[in-house]
Amino acid sequence: MECIEFDSFLDEDAIDSPLGVHLESDSLAGTKAVPDRRQYAQFQCSNAPDPPPLPGTSYGARRSSLKAKACSRVREEILDSWDKLFLEGYQADLRVSADDGTDILSHSCVLGVKSPVLRAMLEEAKLKHGFRCIRISGAPSEAVRVFIRFLYSSRFEQEQMNIHVLHLLVLSHVFSVSSLKTVCINQLERNFLAPENVVDVLQLAELCDAPRLCLVCTRMIIKDFKTISLTDGWKVMRRVNPSLEQELLESLVEADTRRQERAKRMEEKKVYRQLYEAMEALIHICRDGCRTIGPRDQALKGNGAAVCKFPACKGIELLVRHFSTCRVRVPGGCANCKRMWQLLELHSRMCFTPDTCKVPLCRHFKEKMQHLGRKEETTWNLLVCKVLESRGTMGFISERRKLSTPKPGGSSHVEARRLVGPV
Repeated sequence: MECIEFDSFLDEDAIDSPLGVHLESDSLAGTKAVPDRRQYAQFQCSNAPDPPPLPGTSYGARRSSLKAKACSRVREEILDSWDKLFLEGYQADLRVSADDGTDILSHSCVLGVKSPVLRAMLEEAKLKHGFRCIRISGAPSEAVRVFIRFLYSSRFEQEQMNIHVLHLLVLSHVFSVSSLKTVCINQLERNFLAPENVVDVLQLAELCDAPRLCLVCTRMIIKDFKTISLTDGWKVMRRVNPSLEQELLESLVEADTRRQERAKRMEEKKVYRQLYEAMEALIHICRDGCRTIGPRDQALKGNGAAVCKFPACKGIELLVRHFSTCRVRVPGGCANCKRMWQLLELHSRMCFTPDTCKVPLCRHFKEKMQHLGRKEETTWNLLVCKVLESRGTMGFISERRKLSTPKPGGSSHVEARRLVGPV
């Protein structure tokens, strides 16, 4: 069993007056000098301020406001009535024609209120056999029917929505029906997007001014670019819309760059965390000892302490043993010894109690700091900051130093080969 040699290293104002009631002289005109007690009580009650509300009044008002909000919601019976009004066409005064010649009976007042574009069309519509006539082109008649029904009752059949969702998105954009546009975007995000059609949906979303849908499609393309770039939609888009292809490729490069930078930051953070754990293990070995290595003035626990709570303890122990026996210690000679020197110097820069610290050469490196150049000093300071930030604390190591028993005396300039010696 071996150990490390440390012997040579180491006023308020209160307002209590009641509120006075000031009476004007005119109000006392014609009264007696000493009024009757009953009259005075009546007079005082008539001029007294209103009493505060009883407990629970504000709560009752809040409950009434909640009831008003609940009552403001549209009941199912009302929606059924609007749905029935459209389906039966009772007293309809408008004919909406589709591309296939189908006429859809509706009410001009309902369509005009729901869509400003339809209102402008109705103002210019001509009467024919007692009906106003307008035409909605570019969509199948079933899609137009679903669109007009939504204007009445905000209802739709899911099967019809799945079939005509793209046409309904276009209609909602053209006729400025924001509620239907929101529904179509949600339906596309949840039920419709696939690698085969995401490029087409992206182009349609750009035409219909749907930025959220554009973002969702772009993320999907970047995530599965290898598969989507082989689809027919991508090939058509390259031919008819090369600018969009360029934007997607730039987004792909930017996302890949961010991914690489994130991975690099995570790897750097991992290295700094390992350095922090190495500092903790070094302090643990030099102060308390672990397994078969530790301070000379303290008995070791031996193999019974095989389980150590410091994850880097075993590696630091092997490094210290190599450092104590290695004969190649010149700069650039042994890589392990060079690493040990760097760990000792890093510890000295993170240590706040060099006079009582039990880690070898701590005060020696503290004195060496005063003779370093500005560039080297800046590099070390940056490394210390990164290591401390990896655990989000600046005083953890100094607090651990306070737990150790201070031992005075000893020179700080000691040869490295005397770090470890026989028991």
